[in-house]
Amino acid sequence: MSGKIVPATAETIARAADALRAGALVGFPTETVYGLGADATNDRAVAAIFAAKGRPRFNPLIAHLPDADAAFALVVADARAVKLARRFWPGPLTLVSKRRAEAKVSLLASAGLDTLAVRVPDHKVALDLLRVVARPLAGPSANPSGRASPTTAAHVAEGLGEAVELILDGGPCRVGLESTVLDLTRRNAVLLRPGGATREAIEAEIGAVGLADDDDEVAPRSPGRLAMHYAPTLPLRMGAEAVRPGEALLGFGATAGATLNLSPAGDLVEAAANLFAMLRALDRAPHTGIAVAPIPAHGLGLAINDRLKRAAKR
Repeated sequence: MSGKIVPATAETIARAADALRAGALVGFPTETVYGLGADATNDRAVAAIFAAKGRPRFNPLIAHLPDADAAFALVVADARAVKLARRFWPGPLTLVSKRRAEAKVSLLASAGLDTLAVRVPDHKVALDLLRVVARPLAGPSANPSGRASPTTAAHVAEGLGEAVELILDGGPCRVGLESTVLDLTRRNAVLLRPGGATREAIEAEIGAVGLADDDDEVAPRSPGRLAMHYAPTLPLRMGAEAVRPGEALLGFGATAGATLNLSPAGDLVEAAANLFAMLRALDRAPHTGIAVAPIPAHGLGLAINDRLKRAAKR
């Protein structure tokens, strides 16, 4: 798959931007690790990330932006966020803040949560790509889940060459470690994932920063931690072969009488892309519950079923 690796030039960056706008996946360099880029506003493109990586759960993804203004157009920035952005962006710090209602980022990218993880990468190729594509890019590490993160274009080709349209070669990553993820949704900032920006440097800007416990229910706001996602207010029932009185039926494939259907064609990528939006659409009166048709337990079906099991817990 080395033929997909191209030197990062103005021409190849324009090609990559066109591919991203068309819904394809692109490998791109950052200062931390190489990212698996997708248009973060495109549900199906985001679903393709999970399919390519083989992610067992729909963990939140980081939205990459070219500057702080673009990032803060998507999330609500408090004084701490502004101060940290001035100090660390561009750079290896991801901020988790409440997403704005008007943010166009896919719900799948934020795992259905009311928060969003954003950062501005410190790499010329990444920044040039973000400016040309003119939309936020979801960009988890460009490797199969469970494998070492890629720090060269060749690493991306070895792990995900079949999944990407092309790989922009920006040389070895300078930091070589994922970004630090900081939760700013609480009164006291919490470090969700250590990374390229140190806790000490962050505390020098905004004061004491807490550490998330492994069982902290807020910790799932971060990429790289156990995912806990948007749970509907109505009871949810999986594996439904028939609908009960008052229930809305969320179908898959040739489900008869579905209120909404994740994918009439039985396409798991399409189903993943529609999952959070359709759950939200059904989570309201006059329905008293949500019944979900059986979802195949393979490929992205594993992640969909994992999400549904968590949503079904009361």
